[in-house]
Amino acid sequence: MAKNKNLVYIAISIVAFLVLAFLYSTPVLTGKQLFQHDIVQYRGGAKELIDYRDSNNKETYWSDSMFGGMPTYQMGSRFEGDIIKKVDSYLNILPRPVNYIFLLFSGFFLLGMVAVRNWKYALLGATFFGLSTYFYIIIAAGHNGKVNTIEYFAPLLAGILLVYIRKKYILGFIITTLFFGLQVAANHPQMTYYLFLGLGFLFISELVRAILKKIPMKHFFISSGIIAFSLAIGVGMNSQRIMANSEYIKETVRGKQILNNENHTAGNTGMDKPSILNWSYGKLETLNLFIPKLMGGGSQEEFSDSYENKLRESLATQTNDENQIEQGVQSIASQTSPYWGDQPGTSGPAYQGAVVCFLAVLGFFFAPKKYRYWILGATILTILLAWGSNFMPLSDFFIDYVPFYSKFRAPSSILVVVELLLPLIAIIGLYQFFTDSKLSEEYKKKILIYVSGGTLGLTLILLLFGKSLLGFTNDFEKQIPNYILDVIIEDRLKLFRIDAFKALIYVGITATVLFLGLKQKINQNIALVIIGAVSLFDLWSVNRNYLNDKNYVDEIFAENPFQTEGTDYLQEKVGDNPNLQSILVSIPVNKTLETIAQKDKNHYRVYNQVLGTTGETNTSYFRPSIGGYHAVKLRRYDDLLNEYIVKADSIKTPKILNLLNTKYMIFGSAAQPQVVPNPNANGNAWFVSDLKFVNNPNEEIASLGTIDSKKTAVINIEDKKYFEGKNLQADSSATINLTKYEPNELEFKSNSKTPQLAVFSEIYYPHGWKISVDGKEVDYVKADYLLRAVHVPAGTHNIKMVFEPQVIETGKWISLVCFALFILLSGAGIYFVSRRKDHKTISID
Repeated sequence: MAKNKNLVYIAISIVAFLVLAFLYSTPVLTGKQLFQHDIVQYRGGAKELIDYRDSNNKETYWSDSMFGGMPTYQMGSRFEGDIIKKVDSYLNILPRPVNYIFLLFSGFFLLGMVAVRNWKYALLGATFFGLSTYFYIIIAAGHNGKVNTIEYFAPLLAGILLVYIRKKYILGFIITTLFFGLQVAANHPQMTYYLFLGLGFLFISELVRAILKKIPMKHFFISSGIIAFSLAIGVGMNSQRIMANSEYIKETVRGKQILNNENHTAGNTGMDKPSILNWSYGKLETLNLFIPKLMGGGSQEEFSDSYENKLRESLATQTNDENQIEQGVQSIASQTSPYWGDQPGTSGPAYQGAVVCFLAVLGFFFAPKKYRYWILGATILTILLAWGSNFMPLSDFFIDYVPFYSKFRAPSSILVVVELLLPLIAIIGLYQFFTDSKLSEEYKKKILIYVSGGTLGLTLILLLFGKSLLGFTNDFEKQIPNYILDVIIEDRLKLFRIDAFKALIYVGITATVLFLGLKQKINQNIALVIIGAVSLFDLWSVNRNYLNDKNYVDEIFAENPFQTEGTDYLQEKVGDNPNLQSILVSIPVNKTLETIAQKDKNHYRVYNQVLGTTGETNTSYFRPSIGGYHAVKLRRYDDLLNEYIVKADSIKTPKILNLLNTKYMIFGSAAQPQVVPNPNANGNAWFVSDLKFVNNPNEEIASLGTIDSKKTAVINIEDKKYFEGKNLQADSSATINLTKYEPNELEFKSNSKTPQLAVFSEIYYPHGWKISVDGKEVDYVKADYLLRAVHVPAGTHNIKMVFEPQVIETGKWISLVCFALFILLSGAGIYFVSRRKDHKTISID
């Protein structure tokens, strides 16, 4: 009877999560879709990949659409042996973002049931975690891989706790393996890496407990072995993706540096420190977990309604010219932001909730030691790491000595671990507060009074003396005249006080409810309902500032954001939706690109100076681009961009554009783009007979700005042996032409009276590309720092390039074997448990 009742409550909770997810995302019920910046960029960059897949019913693992060409492993490619990814797609079958919200709730509900074995507390914790503001910010931005990974945090931890804490080895193995496999399949290794930095404290905690004989050492070793095996199988199920990406990463900006200059040191692994530490959370900014607008909120948020009027009043003290005043107001309003924190910009605060933070502090006093210490340690470490450049001793240590840490940027994002652990310790502590008879009423009362008084007192001090204590300005604003800065500060102070006052109310209500519950003036269920309602209202109302109905658009805009016709109908549908204004702005450029693509269907690249080189994929949607939008570019190409394209030298940059077969360039403005054909582009391939051997990569890249690349190729001295026994002789009548183009297969026909070196305007990538001459595979060499080149004998020849990475085939079989092993072991485990009648269902306390 109790078992059935328990199942009913669990089912009701799941339905509640579904209802909450749809209530938050009501526009999806009318067929609208999220308009996400990063997904728009993905659609442009992946257009060639998607078109190839649709036309050929198979995958290409190389695309020329962005940055001269790169593997598609992190551009949305599908892997044939990726069964675990299919499981992920079934779990995420609901429309976006209902799927993410529902799985965030449900995953933590499982964790709550494991940690406290009570559906009411699990339900409460699920809303604490599932409504964390940061998740809604990244959903709005389109960081789908990130939130997809985070949604598996809680159930993965649930599986690990089942093994370590509950001693449910078989069930723990199944859940740990499944959700770790799903998390890896979500393909955001940075989030997974950060999670395991935090979980390292759980391992240490269990080891210490075993040493202190709180638990049997045998259990610790068995549990650790099971977890290690689970993680190995989870990795194995993703072998195809992991092996391909591991091979790829080595050649990217996350791999070894090649050049020696002010920003790079050859041989060093990962990014330079400034890039790694960009978007470091401020020490004071950490209080955003408790008060969302302590630092003003997001960079794009608005000041209060009275802000501009106060600016007018302030400017009027300096001049009587109405036009000058109005121009000044508009200029200041457009250049200032409520956000005044240390980050270069932010979409919003990592707000966890005043109620959640308050309960988490209580949890560190009430929760059992087996949870308390490791969660505290992990929370402190991740907050300190989030400070990044604001706490260099720790950041330097992790960058220099902790494996893989230097491969990730934006340390503020490590706060996702805090956003998992604070709700967890909050519900564990709350459960112990109401149910643990070993904790005396006097102890509970004392801790409640101290924590409540401290929290409310600190908030009150900030409310009363915040202006002098916090300042509400940063070093970059020192040049702003005081009569303007005072207005900015006062408005930031106003926004802060509103949220701080709310925090006072929310914490005050929660503390009162706990005190009444302790005195048995209200029962436990009513107390939980009140706490849940207050927290739900708090988080829901803050989250709506970052993900709301304005983020949803008609399907036509979500599916095709690269519009080329500015019709009246389109203008009407866009209206004043800020998320769609970029579509209207880009229409002239898109039309220009479409016209180029229709008139010239050959293979070439486009340089789009109007939209920028590294921040758009409009160009890639229509034609291959020398730019794009991707966080993990090939290292050599990134070096070239920084050396020649970003600097925009009038002499050297055109040489590089020619080298990259840039046939068209777009200048002017977004409203009036101008197409400039480039008759000097080298073409898809060309013959050279002159070689310039250089001693190192610095000389390689420097030479590109001085040579005539149509006649001379720059070769690193390390590759000189390739030319032993290969004669090169000039032939002015020699020709080499592209006869077939597919992103992963190109064919050329050449004719020359003498041996030549064929240089291709195709990016050199040492893994997977095979070149054959007349059907016979031959070796090729890197030329001009980042291009492919091959020696071609005299005569007429057919040259073929095919991208067939062996890692894809090898990884596929490992993935399939590991998934089959997981199914087999899980089935055997379930059978064993059922035969032994040892399966116990989680029940309500």
